[in-house]
Amino acid sequence: MRPHEPYFYEDLEPGQVFETPRRTVTETDLVTFAMFTSDWNPVHTDALTARDAGFARPLVHGAMGLALATGLIQRTGMFEGSAVALLNFQEWNFRSPLFVGDTVHTRFAIEAMRLTSRGDRGIVTRRIELINQDDETVCDGLSDFMVLSRATTSQIRSKR
Repeated sequence: MRPHEPYFYEDLEPGQVFETPRRTVTETDLVTFAMFTSDWNPVHTDALTARDAGFARPLVHGAMGLALATGLIQRTGMFEGSAVALLNFQEWNFRSPLFVGDTVHTRFAIEAMRLTSRGDRGIVTRRIELINQDDETVCDGLSDFMVLSRATTSQIRSKR
């Protein structure tokens, strides 16, 4: 990866695979997410409820896993200055439980690409996986995002 140098549309191609740095999920993360979303479902916040549901300890929110996956991609700096917009999530699946204390990273592969009708940016489809310390996929799915082309960025810079 090229830290601090953004990837533009022309730098990407189907088949490329990237991995992010890791981070460990903390209890503060879980509580902050519950506070932010107002999702205090006891399976996330009550050890006995989680046990009764068949889990050894409270689960981290599934939506928090999705947020961690995309945040870890941002942390790479790969699209700093070239990303335009996140367009969607498709086929998102929750495959394994996520717990406080798990250390996760994101793997994402470029699946498809197309230029927009304007031609100055493209739509990139990524297969995103959040992976835990045991190399298990916690959640995964597809996500389209819009990224600038290099030509557009050169035009913007020359107008300054």
